[in-house]
Amino acid sequence: MVELGLKLTLSYLIGSVIGSLVVGYFRGGVDIRTVGSGNAGGTNALRTQGKAFAFWVMVIDVGKGILAVAVVPYLDVPGVGFDPEIDRGLVLYGVAFAAIAGHVFPIWFGFRGGKGGATAAGLVLYLAPPVGIAVICVWLVVVLLTGYVGLATITAGLASVAVVGLMLLPQEPGLFAFACCTAALLVYTHRGNIRRMLNGTESRFTRPVFSRLLGGK
Repeated sequence: MVELGLKLTLSYLIGSVIGSLVVGYFRGGVDIRTVGSGNAGGTNALRTQGKAFAFWVMVIDVGKGILAVAVVPYLDVPGVGFDPEIDRGLVLYGVAFAAIAGHVFPIWFGFRGGKGGATAAGLVLYLAPPVGIAVICVWLVVVLLTGYVGLATITAGLASVAVVGLMLLPQEPGLFAFACCTAALLVYTHRGNIRRMLNGTESRFTRPVFSRLLGGK
């Protein structure tokens, strides 16, 4: 259990490196949590700081999750080693979820991070490319049809549970558990978006396709 605890902690710390706040630091101390929606994620970065800023935010937020799962589970820590009693899948998917948790609740930035969508998408694409591609397609379709990024992210998270359940069970129970936990976290982090969509005050990232075709708003 020492190995698992150590690697979960290390992955959490890696996940706590928030792209928007790192890029903001090198862009004159910009803290995007004080502008726009107040969220430290890529969507608010794009809306308030522009495409170049948002691009590097996405590179960091996606890359850190992939880095965590590509390196941390396989580290042979001196004095700790590899615990033969711990399932390797538990380590892998535990590390993956810890990276997302670090993004949402970053210790380096007062536990105020992003909502986890980009980091989660990168992890699913790395861990199970067919599932990742399907989930990204779902995200794009929902954004195009509704204009709501938050709804698209929630839907994509729930879709990952369905896709893994249909395609990879019972062979991949660890991946299914990871998808379920991640989807639940995404719903939690987007609870404000859900409230605003229900009361009609949520901002759209883009006009829905049908609205554009009809010339509406």
